[in-house]
Amino acid sequence: MKAAVFREYNKDPTKVVKIEDIDVPKIKANEVLIKVESAAYNYNDLWAIWGDPVKTPLPHISGSDVAGTVVEIGGDVTKFKVGDRVVSHSNMSCRICEQCTAGREYDCKERTIWGFQTGPLWGGFAQYTHLPEVNVAKLPENVSFEDAAAMSMVGMTAWHMLVGRARIIPGQTVLIMGGTSGVGMVGIQIAKLYNCNVIATAGNQQKMDKCLELGADNVVNHREADWYKKVREITKKEGVDIVFEHIGKNVFPQEVGLLKMGGTLVATGATTGYDSTIDLRFLFFKGTNLLGSTQGTKAELEQVIYWTSKNKLKPLIHTTLPFSNMVEGHVMMAGAEQIGKILTNPQKL
Repeated sequence: MKAAVFREYNKDPTKVVKIEDIDVPKIKANEVLIKVESAAYNYNDLWAIWGDPVKTPLPHISGSDVAGTVVEIGGDVTKFKVGDRVVSHSNMSCRICEQCTAGREYDCKERTIWGFQTGPLWGGFAQYTHLPEVNVAKLPENVSFEDAAAMSMVGMTAWHMLVGRARIIPGQTVLIMGGTSGVGMVGIQIAKLYNCNVIATAGNQQKMDKCLELGADNVVNHREADWYKKVREITKKEGVDIVFEHIGKNVFPQEVGLLKMGGTLVATGATTGYDSTIDLRFLFFKGTNLLGSTQGTKAELEQVIYWTSKNKLKPLIHTTLPFSNMVEGHVMMAGAEQIGKILTNPQKL
């Protein structure tokens, strides 16, 4: 089969990511073999290529989001059959520890992200891949492979942030940072699904317009020095109930200051840096909730797929690249050129 493989780390993906011929994987008894019909890019694909902040196993196949068709099942598989349309659940955990059995598989000490920390040669950017039965969810017929791949990880992550962690309720004011990012585009739609007032941010006018198309009630440019003042003006100086955060150092102190009394900031990333500061008076005087969030449960992924099938959630897809030129997607992502998700189809060279 064809797979996108890199055998060393490099800051320039074009120098190391190559399409190679490798063996179709042999599945274990608890696994399914999937013909990959669509695969989506995530920022952790770049981290894997860079070898920073985590050294991934080499040689490596990246890709944590795939949708496709089951073509083989292991002897112990009971919930899937050949021909089933499926999507990956990339949060891999032991399933037997206290955290997992309490429904907190994202807190499992043995948790790994498939396609990022797994390997060697075990990820989604390949014509065929394999996953344990517990890491696969069925797709309704009316959800395309492309929509499923584009929605799976970012949708599950955004759902977990807002519903699982921040406990969003109707009528709240929610600030979605980076509204045209993968998680941001879904965050806007989830907040509107809950009938909330949504303020989104983006880095240029084109992206700001797209946030409004996605359903945001207001949008500001977070690259402007006074962006947070504009948010405060929109809220008539009351602030926001929830901040949906993944940008990090450049905006974190201002985000905390925008929260109402008892407000919640939920964070899942820090693309501009992690060594931020905050005014601790906001923390204790205002009863602020600062929550971390990572990935989500398979049940949360299935919720996202359900609402996608009902046309209440829709991924924003920037482009689909031919597999022979899939490394272009890494270059786009590193330069933040895209608006929405980048996809590739390994079956189309």
